[in-house]
Amino acid sequence: MRYLVLAMCLGLMSGCASIVSTDYDTNAAFGSYQTWAFAPERGQDSFLSLDGARVESAIQREMKMETLSQADAEAADLLVSYRVEDAEKLESSGFTYGFGLGRGNFGFGVSTPPEVRQVKQGKLVVELVDRSSERVVWRGVSRRYLDERQSPEDRNALINEVVTAMFERYPPS
Repeated sequence: MRYLVLAMCLGLMSGCASIVSTDYDTNAAFGSYQTWAFAPERGQDSFLSLDGARVESAIQREMKMETLSQADAEAADLLVSYRVEDAEKLESSGFTYGFGLGRGNFGFGVSTPPEVRQVKQGKLVVELVDRSSERVVWRGVSRRYLDERQSPEDRNALINEVVTAMFERYPPS
């Protein structure tokens, strides 16, 4: 019975964990923003990546739900900037084996190391910039990572889930 209660508590706590974090400028007048546009790329490739297209599609969907109109970058109140920040993670897998002998204060042991590999991941960062002041007024960061081993369907589902969770917190209350 005790284990059942512990498992239920852990399940509830993990369900409450947020997949995004947001920050915002407390002095920004979010009610005054009417239009938005994607920020022009500065010094990057002129091609839109596969993940970039997925992110832009998700952001466009969410901004429409916020009743903001898309406009040209020169006339928009807000500029939307996004990037996928690279991160590398070490993953271990398999079993380790060990053997040891000892008595009193003396002992001896040997073990095998686990298999370790490096995995590239990326976290999505979305920033809304006030075009007139050129200052970031809102920022969303994913706590879930895109993984190079994910299928296109899984990547699309994760991007949609993360962007939706970010814009649930816009405008800040």
